Amino acid sequence: MPTPTPSLPYEELGRLLSRMTGAEKHAPSATSTLDVLWVLYDQILRVSPTCLDDPERDRFVLSKGHGPMAYYAVLAAKGFLPLQELARFGAYDALLGHHPDRVLVPGVEVGSGSLGHGLPIAVGMALGLRIQERFRPRVAVLLGDAEMDEGSNHEAIAVAGRMGLDALTAIVIDNQSASHGWPGGLAGRFASEGWHAETVSGRDHAALARALSLPRRGRPQAVIATVEPKG
Repeated sequence: MPTPTPSLPYEELGRLLSRMTGAEKHAPSATSTLDVLWVLYDQILRVSPTCLDDPERDRFVLSKGHGPMAYYAVLAAKGFLPLQELARFGAYDALLGHHPDRVLVPGVEVGSGSLGHGLPIAVGMALGLRIQERFRPRVAVLLGDAEMDEGSNHEAIAVAGRMGLDALTAIVIDNQSASHGWPGGLAGRFASEGWHAETVSGRDHAALARALSLPRRGRPQAVIATVEPKG
């Protein structure tokens, strides 16, 4: 594998996304997550290409794994991946498939894309860290608002709230594509189970960084990141 490129700035992400082509891009799903992913990897998560096996690293789960282009672009910009791999997106023998593969892609913690699985897996990861008495790492999971129609997510929300899993952060991209919505909104759904929940613009880097940096103090955290409605 070619040597990964050193870290690139946010302004390069559009160029990196344009290298990935094909009919299975799920472009709206990918672009809706772009700014959250950038803030996570640029300012929040303590993980880098040099510490992929460090048990004290932070963990990230892309539950919206069916739209991984933004994830791949950010990983490439941060040096996890060689830039050359982006142009091979979706090819038969490529590292970068239409769903991220933890065996093939450096930095990917979980093979994902079957909606409704990411949050329960992240709850398990946070519980595992607690059992190992590792209290420094955090586990962040990125979901979509339509994915919140899956019942498995609501079981995970209830368990995490009752167990006070403060290592866990769920970020939900809200592009108004859910079927029915929730009384009190998405933030209210998490808050009703004991989570600290806040809604911010999913395009505002400063607001995202502030929300994701708040002390969690015995409660899991949910950040609802609003973006333009899915067309």
